[in-house]
Amino acid sequence: MSTTELDMHHESASRPLDEATRKGIADLLEKASPLLQGRRFHNIVDLLSLASDAVDMADDAMIQKLMKAYEESIGAAWTLGNAARFAANEASRKPTPSLLGLLRSAGDEDVRRGLHFALLFLAVLGRQTHDEPA
Repeated sequence: MSTTELDMHHESASRPLDEATRKGIADLLEKASPLLQGRRFHNIVDLLSLASDAVDMADDAMIQKLMKAYEESIGAAWTLGNAARFAANEASRKPTPSLLGLLRSAGDEDVRRGLHFALLFLAVLGRQTHDEPA
């Protein structure tokens, strides 16, 4: 800081605060007192420090990867949501099929593709639970 900036900072720091500012600070301190007394305010400072470190470490490639992962997860959630809404609407409009009717629906290529996906998904989940030590 230059000398002029220091003089201006000192001048503004020594000027008395107006009533609204003093009341605001007093309200803030009253609200923060449980955090300060319970030493929970330290956790907030640690969290801010962690966020600051993450910002410092973030480079363009990391941001791009995070954005891509976010977009893919939003796309997957949107697709699943649409499929669930469509299936719920179809199920509410059509009568419950018999067992034979369920077997007939397996003749539909889309149904078989969906069943194949579900079975592969479950196989991956089963493999991951099997590999985890108990």
